[in-house]
Amino acid sequence: MIKIAVDFDGTIVEHRYPAIGEPKVFAFETLKEFQKRGFLLVLWTFRIGKELDQAVEFCRANGIEFYAVNKSYPEESYNELAPRKIDADIFIDDRNLGGFIDWCTVWRMMFPESDIEEIEKRALQQMRRPTLMSKIFGKRN
Repeated sequence: MIKIAVDFDGTIVEHRYPAIGEPKVFAFETLKEFQKRGFLLVLWTFRIGKELDQAVEFCRANGIEFYAVNKSYPEESYNELAPRKIDADIFIDDRNLGGFIDWCTVWRMMFPESDIEEIEKRALQQMRRPTLMSKIFGKRN
């Protein structure tokens, strides 16, 4: 099994910490495809407590259940003698050198056999979808 550690703020959603930002274009579609293909997803975030619970619930409401949250496996317990680095094969984070690429590029890298034109078309449609705030105030993302 390939385990993928994914950050929340600035990666799955726009960075608005401690609030939850708008989902990044094509984030949840890509994460769902990872799960469909059998990858294990670990939420790897700075959030703790109530803010962490909100992020986990936000992802759940958008169809993503994580294998583990801020730990390498579900049963892991805190041990100050154990390393705090998550054990994962791939890390997706906005704090990468060069910043976060985008979810369409992540898709292309992970699934090169896919029809990228269809994926990019869906991503553009999602970008054009008005948000609740734009409906209220007449602004686009």
